[in-house]
Amino acid sequence: MKLAQVAGLPDGSGEDIEITGLTADSRDVQPGFLFAALPGTRMDGRDFIEAALVKGAGAILAPRGTPDPGIPLIESDDPRHDLALMAARFYPAQPRSIVAVTGTNGKSSTVEFLRQIWAYSGRKSACLGTLGVTSDSGFRPLHHTTPDPVSLHREIHLLAENGVQYLALEASSHGLMQNRLDGVHITSTGFTNLSQDHFDYHEGFEDYFAAKARLFEELTAPASPAAILVDGPWGQRMAKLCRTHGLDVLGVGWEGEDIRLAELHPLANSQNLTLSIGAELYAVELPLAGEFQALNAVLALALAIQSGVSVETALKALASLSGVRGRMEAVGVTRDGAPVFVDFAHTPDGLDKLLRALRPHTVGDIHLVFGCGGDRDPLKRPKMGKIAAQLADHVIVTDDNPRHEEPDGIRRAILETCPGALEIADREKAIAAAIKALKAGDALVLAGKGHESGQLVGDERIPFDDADVARKYLSVGAQHV
Repeated sequence: MKLAQVAGLPDGSGEDIEITGLTADSRDVQPGFLFAALPGTRMDGRDFIEAALVKGAGAILAPRGTPDPGIPLIESDDPRHDLALMAARFYPAQPRSIVAVTGTNGKSSTVEFLRQIWAYSGRKSACLGTLGVTSDSGFRPLHHTTPDPVSLHREIHLLAENGVQYLALEASSHGLMQNRLDGVHITSTGFTNLSQDHFDYHEGFEDYFAAKARLFEELTAPASPAAILVDGPWGQRMAKLCRTHGLDVLGVGWEGEDIRLAELHPLANSQNLTLSIGAELYAVELPLAGEFQALNAVLALALAIQSGVSVETALKALASLSGVRGRMEAVGVTRDGAPVFVDFAHTPDGLDKLLRALRPHTVGDIHLVFGCGGDRDPLKRPKMGKIAAQLADHVIVTDDNPRHEEPDGIRRAILETCPGALEIADREKAIAAAIKALKAGDALVLAGKGHESGQLVGDERIPFDDADVARKYLSVGAQHV
């Protein structure tokens, strides 16, 4: 594609060189690539222009005032935004229906449940986010909840080229603030909830809310559908903001005025839901445990209905949903029948909801193994320790992803508010000890890492999967699910 086309320049601009690819990583530059020299918090892409030139870059996108590199230079007041639009032009194919879901917790489950409802209704569909790309063709891993704009638009283009017409994707606050979704033709939006997370990046709740709100204020077409979980003040506020911007809002949840979760009765491995949709009441057995799973499923139901799936078909699909990897995932039971779950809960709100959701399904004690990540918001550590002490019967505090922090300090911050917890630094030993302590009627949840297949220690990524480790220690005389 010619540079003028990629950059959206007018005909006759003279920028007619051939661009063979796009990247913001100088290590990935190949001959003829456009290199986006983006300024960052820790590194400045302009420092790598020379390296890109050595590797054969054909053009440079950079902030205004960048010295002439000797090849075509596209200067920009907002290079991140412009890179996303260039990626959209370079990879132009997109599904006809793209639903973007934002919020602190529940995004992965909601988009996967929506994909399953679409598939049940006969629509060729996919979802994209933390867990990777899932479609009828299988699964591909990704490295970020919302990939960089070039990777994102390439993935969307490939899905559309393969016939996918319905796509559900996660919209993280980082992705929204860094313009990664710019240029995506979003047709519908969803909001799960807002709670403390990423405060190492955001300056507080107002800044965090503003990042999420960008999806509805700037990236969504007027009058387009939006489904909002309105339980709590942040959901109510987001619904009000969406209505102010002219979106067609469905209020969903316990307090939902359009789709209301009227009743929930937990069973051993499922739950009976009563839903109020319009003036009608509907009963459905959801084959998943946990109130938060029910709310994610109901939000997916609302998004599916807004996309054209009939209420009756969407409800039938709800009754056949499969769980999501690392989201209250049942990985096995002990010889005495005590279940072990793996969950991604890594925020105070996420841990609170997880433990409260598990309680109605547990006859005996709840056992919890968790830690907190390094190089991330330290203020949530004592909050999570307090929640663990209040809602779990037995707690082991261990290492999560310490990254470049001292692991002992992270554990100490948790233990200050969870004084009765056992401290076992080695995560595998912690899991083994927790499984050994289980009695009939108990339940164990391994929280924080969910689907992750590695542990980040310093600059090293050590292979580690909570589910695999749990199955290892359940293997003798246990049943796997």
